Amino acid sequence: MDDLDRARDILGTLFAFPTVSHDSNLDLIAHLAERLGEAGARIEIQADESGGKANLFATIGEGDTGGLVLSGHTDVVPVAEQSWSSDPFVMQERDGRLFGRGSCDMKGFIAACVAMAPLLASRRLRKPVHFAFTHDEEVGCLGAQRLVGLLERKGLRPDLVVIGEPTQMKVIEGHKGCCEYSAHFTGLEGHGSAPDRGVNAVEAAVSYVHRLMELKEALKARAPAGGRFDPPWTTINTGALSGGTAHNVIPGRARVDWEMRPVSQADADWVRAQITDHVEARLLPAMRAVHPEATIRTEIIGEVAGLEPMEENAARELMLGLTGQNGAELVAFGTEAGLFQSLGADVVVCGPGAIAQAHRPDEYLETAQLAACLEMLRGLAGRLAA
Repeated sequence: MDDLDRARDILGTLFAFPTVSHDSNLDLIAHLAERLGEAGARIEIQADESGGKANLFATIGEGDTGGLVLSGHTDVVPVAEQSWSSDPFVMQERDGRLFGRGSCDMKGFIAACVAMAPLLASRRLRKPVHFAFTHDEEVGCLGAQRLVGLLERKGLRPDLVVIGEPTQMKVIEGHKGCCEYSAHFTGLEGHGSAPDRGVNAVEAAVSYVHRLMELKEALKARAPAGGRFDPPWTTINTGALSGGTAHNVIPGRARVDWEMRPVSQADADWVRAQITDHVEARLLPAMRAVHPEATIRTEIIGEVAGLEPMEENAARELMLGLTGQNGAELVAFGTEAGLFQSLGADVVVCGPGAIAQAHRPDEYLETAQLAACLEMLRGLAGRLAA
């Protein structure tokens, strides 16, 4: 069996673990630990506080610190209410494409890493190669935050990190951050015929969203000169507004789910300060003038740093050499890369598949992309061999 057939078989097995973010990934982690253990890797499993999720950190080669990390997340987005032409958790191959949930985002990269682990183990590596497979990337990079914290506490600082998110094997040296929040509004219910006797939580939420929309426009003027992102400014998106029970009831509760994708920490700090000022100076005083117990609470779903482009980046130079590309690019979508960069590592994003296929029904990975990833990993094994 050649490398491509092996990776294809592994990918089919990974599909069979329906690791949607709200479900456990423990069975998949156990399977990956077994496969990498058979290849000779040293295994560490880091369970979360609930015991239902886990990260896998495996090492091939001598030593623990330094070296290179190949990183991917094991969770996938839901398939509910999506129209698939086949079972999303059973691999289907048609017209040179491998269909299944997580094919490009990002079980294809994980399958390629596992397929090439025996080759890496057979080489006398100058520095260790680590495999970091995390949980809950799709809901705030929760697993990677815990894993990076563990590595920092242990003093295990990798030199280079490759995040295998789908980039069509292009080398990505920077992306925006991703900050997700839920604002919870508690007012005072009452009869719709007497609106002044209640505190309308939905109306407060609408005012909050209106302020977000103003900030969204103002951020365009803060775009850095020569910015390489598309779009070059920090963005804000209101994902959901919910609340109320009936036409004639003053709603006592509401919620706004929103995100921003900052190009800089300064933008992120500015947005947070502006929305906090709107809440504390305008919304809450008006609400509490009628009902002193009214509240607005901000829940932080996730605050993940972006990947900052660096003038010197050994991971970028390595991957450009392996893929034969002339330069690295930037993307708008977020990854776990910034978390690993916080350890002092040189980090790039490079993996098989197209981000345009991620999260969609009939998600697929082109076989040619999987083959290109395997070729890159084969070259990596040669570069790292003593």
